[in-house]
Amino acid sequence: MSLMSPNILLLSIHHKYARMIFGGDKQVEFRRVRPRYLNEGDLILVYATSPEQALVGVLEVEKVVEMPPKKLWEIVKDKAGISYECFQKYYENSQTGFAIFFKKPFSFDSPIKLEQLREEWSDFRPPQCYHYLKDKEINLVQSIAKCDILSRSEKLKVYQTELLPQS
Repeated sequence: MSLMSPNILLLSIHHKYARMIFGGDKQVEFRRVRPRYLNEGDLILVYATSPEQALVGVLEVEKVVEMPPKKLWEIVKDKAGISYECFQKYYENSQTGFAIFFKKPFSFDSPIKLEQLREEWSDFRPPQCYHYLKDKEINLVQSIAKCDILSRSEKLKVYQTELLPQS
């Protein structure tokens, strides 16, 4: 594991699927495009789409899998939270599918609504695809959520342990 803190990806997820994720019924998120720097131990900050329009929680990435959709379905079908028909429709005409497996979904005590986000984060826009957070944005979200988001990552715990002086 490299000596670095986790990347934090802001991801828009359909409100229905965001609810399923934090309810434990969906353990994988599907994408047609792989987020470039997303690896094990990185974090996903979940923005639930309309009508919710809010940051709802954080996920830790377990792994990202890339393969043809037909093969992908075989390994995700029990964790997908969607039907094979929905899966097929989503990946229609796609040669490659990406599945982001995650662990330890953590929902905020109360969702951070879009209005509040825009009050405190003036240039906030829900991402069309995804957006990597900068340190300043991470600190802002932690302050608004009253939650140490970074502590949700095993990668950071390993990073902090490796930095501690050895006795």
